[in-house]
Amino acid sequence: MTEQQQQRDDSACAVDLSASALPESNSNAEVFTTTIKSAEPESGFAGFGFSEALLRTLADKGYTDPSPIQKAAFPELMLGRDLVGQAQTGTGKTAAFALPLLERLESGQKTPQALVLAPTRELAMQVAESFKAYSAGHPHLKVLAVYGGTDFRSQISALRRGVDVVVGTPGRVMDHMRQGTLDTSGLRSLVLDEADEMLRMGFIDDVEWILDQLPEQRQVVLFSATMPPEIRRLSKRYLKDPAEVTIRTKDQEGKRIRQRSITVPMPHKLEALQRVLDACGGEGVIIFARTKAITLTVAETLEAGGHQVAVLNGDVPQNQRERTVERLRSGSVDILVATDVAARGLDVERIGLVINYDMPFDSEAYVHRIGRTGRAGRTGEAVLFVTPRERRFIRNLERATGQPIEAMEVPGNTAINQGRLDRLRKRLSEAAQEQRPEADEAALLQELMQRVATELELSPEQLAMAALNLAIGPDALLRKGDDDWIQNTRRNDRDRDRERNSGERRERRERPARAPEENMQRYRVEVGHRDRVKPGNLVGAIAGETGLQGRMIGRIQIFDNHSLVDLPKGMPEEVFNSLRCLKVMNRELQISQAS
Repeated sequence: MTEQQQQRDDSACAVDLSASALPESNSNAEVFTTTIKSAEPESGFAGFGFSEALLRTLADKGYTDPSPIQKAAFPELMLGRDLVGQAQTGTGKTAAFALPLLERLESGQKTPQALVLAPTRELAMQVAESFKAYSAGHPHLKVLAVYGGTDFRSQISALRRGVDVVVGTPGRVMDHMRQGTLDTSGLRSLVLDEADEMLRMGFIDDVEWILDQLPEQRQVVLFSATMPPEIRRLSKRYLKDPAEVTIRTKDQEGKRIRQRSITVPMPHKLEALQRVLDACGGEGVIIFARTKAITLTVAETLEAGGHQVAVLNGDVPQNQRERTVERLRSGSVDILVATDVAARGLDVERIGLVINYDMPFDSEAYVHRIGRTGRAGRTGEAVLFVTPRERRFIRNLERATGQPIEAMEVPGNTAINQGRLDRLRKRLSEAAQEQRPEADEAALLQELMQRVATELELSPEQLAMAALNLAIGPDALLRKGDDDWIQNTRRNDRDRDRERNSGERRERRERPARAPEENMQRYRVEVGHRDRVKPGNLVGAIAGETGLQGRMIGRIQIFDNHSLVDLPKGMPEEVFNSLRCLKVMNRELQISQAS
């Protein structure tokens, strides 16, 4: 046994030889008491070079094992390398860059050392709060969030007093840099968080302007859920020999969110929404609507139905937004009706259901919307409302998430009533197992029940029914009324499907595909009329990726959900592979040889 092993064994076990453990004088047997002190399990965050203070902070917060994106990013970022990370929302990206940046900060510098750019105010606030939480063991470290809609002067005052980490939206960061109130001369690290969302929101030019003003020697970290060509170009221009980390969501993790869709005509959407909430509504719900006006209409309708509702859209002032999110987090509000302004940076664990009241504009927006549930290892549900005309877009969303979207029917009265009874039974069972926190109060309540039962000569069953009536309130528990329109909707959907299928078969018979020329090979790509793609889009994208001249690309046939493209035979394998991930109209081609 080595000396080190002996030391570990000595520290793990201690023999108690106190007086109580020694044998009595008249005893025939010697008795010894041995106390085993088990060594504390080592944190999964140890071994990355983090300080003891940071490891203690993570342990206090219950963090035991890093996520896959964190395991891959920590070693590279601790070495000071540039990094491009691709992972879906909710995978621990904030800690993946925040922890190494905190450890690499130098004490004594008054100007900011790290700058994080985020696409929305909500995400900027969330990231700043994460930095503050992780830096609990470093009380002198200062973090500041800067974004529009808040007092500019207070941000200037904080920057003048000295800040270590600045988290902000591109527009407000640019304002401070142009006015000279944000000194980036000592900046050591820049993080672009949710880069694809900044591209989608039109901030990419602002981001490039900021990058051009920064010191030549700095670490640049780029995190994104997807990698559009523009983001790839940005990384190649501004990052130096970056490490690349791509985390694919495991099947079991993706399946934590059950995705379903309801086909409902526009006039019945509000009625269908109320029925879904009655049947599926749980702890916390977010309803995404397309416009501010729709959020107000939906919220007013739900409030009239007795729901606790709040609204979050672009007209809501920043301080009120923060209060609204806190009310949702604390449980004083159960339903949040929001535009996509809340799709990023809203992290509330109690969200169990996300409803897409309106079809999102693209698949990426859908991914980020449903990512508000199923967080921190929990399960969640997502329900998508589609009109009959929008159903053809569901396949796009399934490809984006890698999971099927189940068809769901509008809940009828029977399903709603069963759901209400189940929830009442659950609440009753939980209440029966809980004790009142104050013993004196519980005794008074028992005395009250006995007095009422005696005065009114009530049996225990009658007394329990009276308590239930009091808890339920004056409104009826079971839903009644006409739900025949649901059956009519289902019948219309089936008729429409039959007509469409027969029309597609007729179109295939009437339009036989022409064979490609001898020197050409036909390929299928998964974009079509539904994606608003034109032949020029395909020619430009393929020519730009492969170097082929436009005239070398043959016949292009565009159908509803796919297209056929004739390309020269003998295309090299690496060129073919590059085309698989090429995006046209924000969708991957997924090219394959046509049958």
